[in-house]
Amino acid sequence: MILPCDAVLFDVDGTLVDSTPLVERAAREWAAEYGIDPDEFLSDAHGRRTADRVADFLPPGQVGEATARLDALEGTGTDGITALPGAVDLLTGMNGLPCAFVTSMGRAQLELRAAAAGVPLPPVVVTAEDVPDGKPDPSGYLRAAGHLGVPPARCVVIEDAPAGVAAGRAAGATVLAVLTSHLPEVLTAADHVVENLTRVSAAPDGLRLATP
Repeated sequence: MILPCDAVLFDVDGTLVDSTPLVERAAREWAAEYGIDPDEFLSDAHGRRTADRVADFLPPGQVGEATARLDALEGTGTDGITALPGAVDLLTGMNGLPCAFVTSMGRAQLELRAAAAGVPLPPVVVTAEDVPDGKPDPSGYLRAAGHLGVPPARCVVIEDAPAGVAAGRAAGATVLAVLTSHLPEVLTAADHVVENLTRVSAAPDGLRLATP
Protein backbone atom coordinates (compact mmCIF):
# COMPACT_ATOMS: atom_id res chain seq x y z
CA MET A 1 0.00 0.00 0.00
CA ILE A 2 1.20 3.51 -0.82
CA LEU A 3 0.25 6.56 1.27
CA PRO A 4 0.81 9.51 -1.07
CA CYS A 5 2.21 12.56 0.73
CA ASP A 6 4.62 15.47 0.43
CA ALA A 7 5.97 15.26 4.00
CA VAL A 8 5.99 13.01 7.07
CA LEU A 9 5.50 14.32 10.61
CA PHE A 10 6.80 12.00 13.30
CA ASP A 11 5.91 11.77 16.94
CA VAL A 12 9.01 10.74 18.91
CA ASP A 13 8.54 9.01 22.25
CA GLY A 14 6.84 5.67 21.68
CA THR A 15 7.04 6.06 17.90
CA LEU A 16 10.78 6.44 17.24
CA VAL A 17 12.28 6.19 20.71
CA ASP A 18 11.39 3.90 23.62
CA SER A 19 12.08 5.61 26.94
CA THR A 20 9.40 3.73 28.89
CA PRO A 21 11.68 2.37 31.66
CA LEU A 22 13.11 5.82 32.42
CA VAL A 23 9.73 7.57 32.28
CA GLU A 24 8.03 5.05 34.55
CA ARG A 25 10.81 5.12 37.14
CA ALA A 26 10.73 8.90 37.25
CA ALA A 27 6.93 9.09 37.39
CA ARG A 28 6.71 6.63 40.27
CA GLU A 29 9.29 8.50 42.30
CA TRP A 30 7.60 11.81 41.53
CA ALA A 31 4.09 10.54 42.31
CA ALA A 32 5.20 9.30 45.73
CA GLU A 33 6.53 12.77 46.55
CA TYR A 34 3.22 14.41 45.64
CA GLY A 35 0.85 11.79 47.05
CA ILE A 36 -0.46 10.77 43.62
CA ASP A 37 -1.34 7.27 42.46
CA PRO A 38 1.43 6.53 39.94
CA ASP A 39 -0.64 4.05 37.94
CA GLU A 40 -3.44 6.58 37.56
CA PHE A 41 -0.97 9.27 36.51
CA LEU A 42 0.71 7.02 33.96
CA SER A 43 -2.57 5.72 32.54
CA ASP A 44 -3.05 8.78 30.32
CA ALA A 45 0.36 10.45 30.41
CA HIS A 46 1.78 9.01 27.21
CA GLY A 47 1.78 11.36 24.25
CA ARG A 48 0.88 14.43 26.31
CA ARG A 49 3.00 17.31 27.57
CA THR A 50 4.16 16.79 31.13
CA ALA A 51 2.65 20.06 32.33
CA ASP A 52 -0.75 19.17 30.86
CA ARG A 53 -0.83 15.82 32.66
CA VAL A 54 0.44 17.29 35.94
CA ALA A 55 -2.36 19.87 35.75
CA ASP A 56 -4.88 17.01 35.87
CA PHE A 57 -3.74 16.24 39.41
CA LEU A 58 -2.46 19.42 41.06
CA PRO A 59 -3.79 22.98 41.50
CA PRO A 60 -2.49 25.62 39.10
CA GLY A 61 -0.15 27.13 41.66
CA GLN A 62 1.80 23.87 41.97
CA VAL A 63 1.95 22.82 38.32
CA GLY A 64 5.09 24.72 37.36
CA GLU A 65 7.22 23.49 40.25
CA ALA A 66 5.89 19.93 40.04
CA THR A 67 6.49 19.78 36.29
CA ALA A 68 10.05 21.00 36.74
CA ARG A 69 10.60 18.31 39.38
CA LEU A 70 9.33 15.53 37.11
CA ASP A 71 11.38 16.86 34.19
CA ALA A 72 14.45 16.84 36.43
CA LEU A 73 13.84 13.22 37.47
CA GLU A 74 13.41 12.17 33.83
CA GLY A 75 16.52 14.08 32.83
CA THR A 76 18.90 12.36 35.23
CA GLY A 77 19.82 9.51 32.92
CA THR A 78 19.35 7.65 29.67
CA ASP A 79 19.30 4.07 30.96
CA GLY A 80 17.00 1.87 28.93
CA ILE A 81 16.42 4.37 26.11
CA THR A 82 16.50 2.68 22.70
CA ALA A 83 15.37 3.27 19.14
CA LEU A 84 12.18 1.42 18.28
CA PRO A 85 12.26 -1.19 15.48
CA GLY A 86 12.64 0.32 12.03
CA ALA A 87 12.98 3.91 13.24
CA VAL A 88 16.58 4.60 12.29
CA ASP A 89 16.31 2.78 8.95
CA LEU A 90 13.25 4.82 7.99
CA LEU A 91 14.76 8.15 9.03
CA THR A 92 18.01 7.50 7.19
CA GLY A 93 16.17 6.31 4.09
CA MET A 94 13.60 9.05 3.49
CA ASN A 95 14.54 9.24 -0.23
CA GLY A 96 14.13 13.00 -0.38
CA LEU A 97 10.74 13.03 1.37
CA PRO A 98 10.76 15.95 3.87
CA CYS A 99 10.06 15.17 7.51
CA ALA A 100 9.75 16.84 10.91
CA PHE A 101 9.47 15.76 14.55
CA VAL A 102 6.51 16.89 16.67
CA THR A 103 6.94 15.90 20.30
CA SER A 104 5.39 16.56 23.68
CA MET A 105 8.90 16.59 25.17
CA GLY A 106 10.97 19.70 25.77
CA ARG A 107 13.84 20.39 23.40
CA ALA A 108 16.61 19.44 25.83
CA GLN A 109 14.84 16.20 26.70
CA LEU A 110 14.34 15.40 23.02
CA GLU A 111 18.00 15.98 22.18
CA LEU A 112 19.12 13.80 25.09
CA ARG A 113 16.85 10.87 24.25
CA ALA A 114 17.42 11.03 20.51
CA ALA A 115 21.18 10.99 21.05
CA ALA A 116 20.92 8.04 23.46
CA ALA A 117 18.81 6.10 20.96
CA GLY A 118 20.91 7.03 17.92
CA VAL A 119 17.94 8.71 16.23
CA PRO A 120 18.95 11.57 13.88
CA LEU A 121 17.12 14.87 14.31
CA PRO A 122 15.68 16.51 11.19
CA PRO A 123 16.05 20.26 10.57
CA VAL A 124 12.43 20.92 11.64
CA VAL A 125 11.54 19.98 15.21
CA VAL A 126 8.50 21.19 17.18
CA THR A 127 8.69 20.62 20.94
CA ALA A 128 6.56 21.36 23.99
CA GLU A 129 7.96 24.89 24.28
CA ASP A 130 6.95 25.80 20.73
CA VAL A 131 3.16 25.56 20.99
CA PRO A 132 0.52 27.05 23.31
CA ASP A 133 -1.34 23.75 23.68
CA GLY A 134 -0.15 20.15 23.63
CA LYS A 135 -1.64 17.11 21.94
CA PRO A 136 -4.51 16.35 21.28
CA ASP A 137 -4.47 19.98 20.14
CA PRO A 138 -3.20 20.07 16.51
CA SER A 139 -0.94 23.12 16.99
CA GLY A 140 2.32 21.14 16.85
CA TYR A 141 1.48 19.35 13.62
CA LEU A 142 0.15 22.52 12.00
CA ARG A 143 3.35 24.36 12.95
CA ALA A 144 5.58 21.61 11.58
CA ALA A 145 3.67 21.47 8.29
CA GLY A 146 3.96 25.25 8.03
CA HIS A 147 7.72 25.13 8.56
CA LEU A 148 8.02 22.54 5.80
CA GLY A 149 5.77 24.55 3.49
CA VAL A 150 3.43 21.59 2.98
CA PRO A 151 -0.37 21.70 3.45
CA PRO A 152 -1.37 19.46 6.42
CA ALA A 153 -3.65 17.49 4.11
CA ARG A 154 -0.55 16.45 2.15
CA CYS A 155 1.23 15.17 5.29
CA VAL A 156 1.28 11.77 6.96
CA VAL A 157 1.48 11.88 10.75
CA ILE A 158 3.03 8.82 12.43
CA GLU A 159 1.88 8.34 16.03
CA ASP A 160 1.58 5.74 18.76
CA ALA A 161 -0.82 7.32 21.27
CA PRO A 162 -4.50 8.31 21.18
CA ALA A 163 -3.76 11.97 21.98
CA GLY A 164 -1.31 12.17 19.10
CA VAL A 165 -3.66 10.41 16.68
CA ALA A 166 -6.35 12.93 17.61
CA ALA A 167 -3.90 15.80 17.04
CA GLY A 168 -2.94 14.51 13.61
CA ARG A 169 -6.55 14.05 12.57
CA ALA A 170 -7.49 17.51 13.85
CA ALA A 171 -4.64 18.97 11.78
CA GLY A 172 -6.16 17.41 8.68
CA ALA A 173 -3.33 14.95 8.03
CA THR A 174 -3.46 11.25 7.21
CA VAL A 175 -2.56 9.40 10.40
CA LEU A 176 -0.57 6.17 10.56
CA ALA A 177 -0.50 4.54 13.99
CA VAL A 178 2.13 2.09 15.23
CA LEU A 179 1.32 -0.55 17.85
CA THR A 180 4.42 0.13 19.95
CA SER A 181 2.71 1.38 23.11
CA HIS A 182 -1.06 0.91 22.79
CA LEU A 183 -3.51 -1.77 21.73
CA PRO A 184 -5.21 -1.34 18.36
CA GLU A 185 -8.64 -0.85 19.90
CA VAL A 186 -7.62 2.56 21.32
CA LEU A 187 -6.10 3.70 18.01
CA THR A 188 -9.16 3.24 15.82
CA ALA A 189 -9.21 6.96 14.93
CA ALA A 190 -6.04 6.44 12.87
CA ASP A 191 -6.41 6.02 9.12
CA HIS A 192 -3.96 3.10 9.02
CA VAL A 193 -2.26 0.91 11.64
CA VAL A 194 0.96 -1.10 11.41
CA GLU A 195 2.80 -3.18 13.97
CA ASN A 196 5.93 -1.01 13.88
CA LEU A 197 8.12 0.99 11.51
CA THR A 198 9.82 -2.07 10.05
CA ARG A 199 6.74 -2.23 7.81
CA VAL A 200 7.20 1.34 6.56
CA SER A 201 9.58 2.69 3.89
CA ALA A 202 9.82 6.01 2.08
CA ALA A 203 9.72 7.02 -1.56
CA PRO A 204 9.85 10.54 -2.99
CA ASP A 205 6.06 10.55 -3.43
CA GLY A 206 4.95 8.92 -0.17
CA LEU A 207 5.20 6.03 2.26
CA ARG A 208 5.00 2.33 1.47
CA LEU A 209 3.30 0.03 3.97
CA ALA A 210 4.30 -3.61 3.75
CA THR A 211 1.56 -6.14 4.33
CA PRO A 212 2.12 -8.75 7.06
